[in-house]
Amino acid sequence: MEWSIREIARSAGTTSRTLRHYDAIGLLRPSRVGHGGTRYYDERALLRLQRILLLRELGLGLAAISEAIDGQRDETAALRTHLELLEQERERLGRQIESVRTTLAKLEGGEPLMPDEVLDGFDHTRHKDEVIERWGRDAYEKGDRWWRSLSEDDRKEFMRRQTDIAADFARAHRAGLAPDADEVRAITRRHYEWVAVGWQGRRPTAESFAGLGRMYTDDPRFAATYDRHGEGTAAFVRDAMIAYAEREL
Repeated sequence: MEWSIREIARSAGTTSRTLRHYDAIGLLRPSRVGHGGTRYYDERALLRLQRILLLRELGLGLAAISEAIDGQRDETAALRTHLELLEQERERLGRQIESVRTTLAKLEGGEPLMPDEVLDGFDHTRHKDEVIERWGRDAYEKGDRWWRSLSEDDRKEFMRRQTDIAADFARAHRAGLAPDADEVRAITRRHYEWVAVGWQGRRPTAESFAGLGRMYTDDPRFAATYDRHGEGTAAFVRDAMIAYAEREL
């Protein structure tokens, strides 16, 4: 059996553009290319894509994923390794859930919060390899130093701002506003300033800001972060960021 690139992209919750990129870098080759250049994937390619997505969800960069997959020829053994990693991830998510439950219970009960309880299961370094792959080691190390320099209150405030901005984007999307509407542009301006803070004051260019917006739909993790506020929010944010980059930057 085999499936077209469109069918595979839909089933995987990704995009044809992402699969073409995987082909271009040699990470996932189609089993054949049909008439008109359409890529098709057989069961072997499907299995390889599953391994790629599993490792991607665990925060590995594409170079590390390619090395891991190509270095382990026994697919059964590889899947057992993936299963073990997924179980570790499930355990980490379980700790995060309990951390949030504990925090809510203490806030509602007026009890003091303890850092070890509130922050259990959270680790910003889990995406280290991916950040280095995308933007370089210097960018990761600067970001890591900046994040560690923040107080607990500053970290909470930084994340609260992002949550508020995402919720405002979702409300604008539900209201049927255009991505380039004045009200949406004001939200996008807040988002731009928030990104600049995270980039330690470096102002994103039009190209980098629009590129970041495209990541919100190309990367399923970003899309899930925004679409939990309402289906289609990630695409709306992307379009708003592209419009802002074209008009304001």
